[in-house]
Amino acid sequence: MTVVFRALTAACAVAGIVFLLVWNHGDLGAFVYFTVQSSVVIAVVSAVAVFRAVPASVRGAATLYSVITGTVYHALLANPSSPFYQEDSGAHTVHNLLLHTATPILAAVTWLVIERERVKWWLAAVWLAYPLAYLVFALIRGAFVHEYPYPFIDLNKQHAGGVTVNSIGFTIAFFLLGLLLIGIGALLRGVLPGGRSDEDARVEDPARV
Repeated sequence: MTVVFRALTAACAVAGIVFLLVWNHGDLGAFVYFTVQSSVVIAVVSAVAVFRAVPASVRGAATLYSVITGTVYHALLANPSSPFYQEDSGAHTVHNLLLHTATPILAAVTWLVIERERVKWWLAAVWLAYPLAYLVFALIRGAFVHEYPYPFIDLNKQHAGGVTVNSIGFTIAFFLLGLLLIGIGALLRGVLPGGRSDEDARVEDPARV
């Protein structure tokens, strides 16, 4: 079952990226978005995990990034009541469904219900390295091209203070989301039958972190 869900997650992410590239006529500029980058990460990690051991810390990070994608999109970008709402001409396309909904759900279910890993809580902070690096990348790129991938870090529309406040808020929210993934996974590990044994954890993640 674990292999099946990992394979489904990878296939869903790859299909979403392919459909997106077809929809926008092969424009590789799509890879500037966190959505696409996080989908690449979860696709690669899930696909590799089908064939060989991948540390739980790495799989957890990839899961968090995918869940961030789905959460931010549905809660903020696609929510008309959100101050960051954006009309999207591709809101009802196949690639949108795959990248913003199906892949994050599959990733979360795989981590929480199928794998149910127990990892150290402080990894939720370590996992923030990529979102923070992405923020730096987006801001530096924006300073040169005067375009920003998301409204909450758009210096053309918000002053530097607003972007700073938004960035701090998202960092805290993503840390809490990581803690939630770790906590629920550990909780379900003890509640649901057929969880991964400690021996399995040692084989895939010798450091057990």
